[in-house]
Amino acid sequence: MSNILVLGGTTEASALAAMLAGRGDAAVLSYAGRVANPKVQPIPVRVGGFGGVEGLVAYLRAHGVTHLVDATHPFAARMSANAVMAAARAKVAHIALTRPAWVLGPGDRWTRVTDIEDAAAALAGPARRVMLALGRMHVDAFAVQPQHEYLLRFVDAPEQTPGLPRHHLVVDRGPFDVDGDRRLMAAHGIELVVCKNAGGMGAQAKLGAARALGLRMIMIDRPALPARLEVHAAEDVLHWLDHGADRGV
Repeated sequence: MSNILVLGGTTEASALAAMLAGRGDAAVLSYAGRVANPKVQPIPVRVGGFGGVEGLVAYLRAHGVTHLVDATHPFAARMSANAVMAAARAKVAHIALTRPAWVLGPGDRWTRVTDIEDAAAALAGPARRVMLALGRMHVDAFAVQPQHEYLLRFVDAPEQTPGLPRHHLVVDRGPFDVDGDRRLMAAHGIELVVCKNAGGMGAQAKLGAARALGLRMIMIDRPALPARLEVHAAEDVLHWLDHGADRGV
């Protein structure tokens, strides 16, 4: 019998959790714990880290996990790398449920950078109105460019004031749409948008909004990850579970 651990925190993880619950599969959804009020889930939930590769291996063995599904954010590079290594060591079948990356389309004006530090460096120059569509974890890295007026949008109100001298904070939880994001950017006179290439449908409203307004985007590329089996739909994970998801994959 399968015993599934889903590393979550994404809409894809929630969709998979609902499908697993509907089938009656034994499964647990794990959150890193960064969202104050995560969505209620139909399967048991654990919150918090594992303590690196060693801790994840110990968890997989102690709980008799047979299948590990990495449905974390495409930029959760450390967790995803740990999952690859831990699954191999614990001889647990492993698959990644991830969003296809966005690609440059007609009307897009992207400057691609490799990481947060490069994105901050790309903002050197005169003061502008910049939307940081990044979440709260990375905002303080942009304090090295204090000349700009920043627009921030967080899922939860932060416990501490962001370390940017000039900013406006919007607390809102998606899903967002192109018209709403276009109105938000226009209302704040945004000239430039900084975001990660998260991919998928749920977070792409800002791309369409920036395109409609003719704005330039600083697009942060995805981190490199170890080789792994990847799918882009929860249904594909179910097919993998039902049709030969061998341990050690």
